[in-house]
Amino acid sequence: MYNELPADEQHDFEEALLHDPALASACADLLLAQRTLDRLARVPRPATTAAILQYSRTFMR
Repeated sequence: MYNELPADEQHDFEEALLHDPALASACADLLLAQRTLDRLARVPRPATTAAILQYSRTFMR
């Protein structure tokens, strides 16, 4: 969202973050949550992949 704002609105947003610690904290929390969700969506845990592969082997018998 930030990258899609015009430059002057990006500046206004940055100013708001500097003057409102609660807003800055909430934005930081959202960014961390988004990073976590992006990682989970892209990279399954190795145990998950192993379980799927093990399960798929039961169909070959």
